[in-house]
Amino acid sequence: MLINNGLVYLIALPLAGAAILLLAGRRSDKWGHILATLLSAASFSVGLLQLSQMLARPTGQRAVEQKLFEWISVGTFKVDAGLMLDQLSICFVLLITGVGTLIHIYSISYMSHDHDRRRFFAYLNLFIAAMLLLVLGNSYLNLYVGWEGVGLASYLLIGFWNQKPAYATASKKAFIMNRVGDMGLSFAIMIAFASLGTFSFAGIKEAAPHASTASLTAIGIMLLVAATGKSAQFPLQAWLGDAMAGPTPVSALIHAATMVTAGVYLITRSNFIFDAAPTAQLLVIIVGAITLLFGAVIGTAKDDIKKALAASTMSQIGYMILGAGLGPVGYAFAIMHLLTHGFFKAGMFLGAGSVMHGMDDEVNMRKYGNLRKFMPITFVTFGLGYLAILGVPPFAGFYSKDKIIETAFNAGGIRGLLIGSAALLGAGLTAFYMTRVMILTFTGAPRWDEKAHPHESPILMWLPMAILAIGSVSSGFLLSRGNALVNWLAPLFAEHAEKAEVLKPVVVTSLALLMVVIGVVIAFMKYSRGEVSSVAPEDVSALTKIVRRDLLQDDFNEAVFMRTGQGITNTLVKTDELVIDGLVRGVGSAALGSAGALRKSQTGFVRSYAAWILLGAVVLVAAIWLVTL
Repeated sequence: MLINNGLVYLIALPLAGAAILLLAGRRSDKWGHILATLLSAASFSVGLLQLSQMLARPTGQRAVEQKLFEWISVGTFKVDAGLMLDQLSICFVLLITGVGTLIHIYSISYMSHDHDRRRFFAYLNLFIAAMLLLVLGNSYLNLYVGWEGVGLASYLLIGFWNQKPAYATASKKAFIMNRVGDMGLSFAIMIAFASLGTFSFAGIKEAAPHASTASLTAIGIMLLVAATGKSAQFPLQAWLGDAMAGPTPVSALIHAATMVTAGVYLITRSNFIFDAAPTAQLLVIIVGAITLLFGAVIGTAKDDIKKALAASTMSQIGYMILGAGLGPVGYAFAIMHLLTHGFFKAGMFLGAGSVMHGMDDEVNMRKYGNLRKFMPITFVTFGLGYLAILGVPPFAGFYSKDKIIETAFNAGGIRGLLIGSAALLGAGLTAFYMTRVMILTFTGAPRWDEKAHPHESPILMWLPMAILAIGSVSSGFLLSRGNALVNWLAPLFAEHAEKAEVLKPVVVTSLALLMVVIGVVIAFMKYSRGEVSSVAPEDVSALTKIVRRDLLQDDFNEAVFMRTGQGITNTLVKTDELVIDGLVRGVGSAALGSAGALRKSQTGFVRSYAAWILLGAVVLVAAIWLVTL
C-alpha cells in the first residue's frame, strides 16, 4: 500500500480549531466561528485533493496509508497509530467535511445570539475531527479512539444548552446508550485479537478465511451491537428522539449526515467478517428490517418537526443496515443511500431549523400552517428533500432506496419476500409521515399564535440549504450513472455471484411508487380535507397512544433494564451492608469487647498480679503432671 503523509491534515485542521477555541476562551468570541468554519472547509479541500490523487492512480493502487507513531510497544506486541484512505473512507471524508462545512456556515447565523457560540463551534470541530479519525483509522483499535471521540463530542453538542434539565438528561441518555453499544465494539476487538492475533483491517481480512466460523460470528454479532448503538438501530434506538434537544445544526450534523452513519461504515468496512459469518449477516438484515419499520411507524405520530425527522433518520438508517446485510451486492447500495441521505436529510433538518427560526423556536407542527407563503426558500429546499426521501424519480432517493428494495427481493426465497415486503411497506409509511410534515408545516390555514411573525431565514442559513437541495436532486443520478459508485467501491468487496432476478427493476420501481402514492394520498385525505387542530386530539385509539410513546421503547427499557438494574444494585448494597460491612463491624466489635474485658483485669494492685502468677503456676504444674502420667 502506498504511503501518503498528508492524511493527518484531514484530522489535524479541525482538531486544531477545537483546541484553539477551547483554550482561547472568551478572547475568541468575535472570530472563533469564522476560524472553525475555515478549518472545516480546509479539511474538505484536503479531501478533494486526496480524491483527485486517487483518481490519477490505477484502481489497484488507490488506497494509501500513513503511520503517525508507535502507539503500543510491549515485547513483541506492537500497535501503530496509523491512517488509511481508500475508496470507502474517501466517501465518508467528503461527506463529513462537505456537509459539516455547510452546517458550520448555517450555524454562524443560527447561533449568532448565543452567548457561547465560540464553544459550540469548538465542539463542532471536535466532532468532525473525531469522525474523521473513525473513518480513517487503519485498525479497529484506531477506529475505536475515533468512535469514543464521536460519543464524547455528541454528548457535548446534544447537551450544549445543559442549563435546561431536559437537555442535560437527553445528552446523558444518548451517551449511556451509546456506551452500551460501545461495549460490543470492545468485545469484538478483544475476540478478534484473541482468535486472529491482530487489530488491523488488513490483518483480519487476511486471517478471516482461516478462522473458525464461531469466532467470526461472535465478532460480527459484537460489531452489530456497536452499530445499533451508534446508528440508533433496534434495540438501542431510544436515544435518538431525545437527542433532538440539542441545537438544530447538531441534529443535521450528527443525526442525519455523520454519526448515525458510523454503524453502516463499521459493517461495510468489516465486510470480510460478515461475508464469512452468515448468522451475523442474517442478524444485520433482521435489525435493519425491524428498525426501518419501527422508525417509520413512530414518525407517523410525531407533532414535533425535529422528532418526526429523527424517526425518519432511524428508518432510513435501517434501510442502509438492511442493504449492508445483503452481502457484496448490497454494500455499495447501502453506501449510496448513505450519501444521498446525507444531502436530503441534512437539508430537511436545516429546513426545520429555518422554520423554528422564523417561528420563535416553536417545534409543534400543529402550530404552523401556510408557511410556504412566508418562507418560500425554506419551502422549496425542504420540498426537494421531501421528494428525494420519498424516492420520486429523478430525485436522489429514487436511485438508492429502490436499489436496496430490489436487492432485498432478489435475496430469494421466503427471506427475500419478507425483507423486500418490509422495505416496500417502509416506503409507503415514509410517504405518509413526510407528506404529513409537509402539509402541517407549509400548507393549510395558519395556526400560530398572534405573537408569531414567520419570516424567511438570512442568506447564511438558506444558502447551505440550497446547496444541499441541489444534492438532493442530483446526487443519486451522479452516483448511479454507469454504476459509478458500485464500480468505485468494487475492489473493497468480494465479488458476488450473479443471482436470478426475482423481480425486474421496473416491477420494483412500480411497486415502490405505488406505495408512495398510497402513502401520499392517505396523508392528503387525513390532513388536507378538514381543519387541523392546533392541539393533538386525546380521543385516539390505543395503538395511536402507543405510537406516540415511541412504541413503548422507553417504558420497556425502564421496566426491563433500569428497574432491574436498580433492584440488583439495591440488593448488592444491602448485601454489602449486612454481610460484608456486618462482618467487618462484627470483628471490630469482638475486638473492642475482648479488649474491654481484658482491660478490667489490669487493676494495678500487686496482690492481684501475685494471684494471677500463682494461678498460672498451678495450671503449668497440672499440665506437666498430666503429660508425664
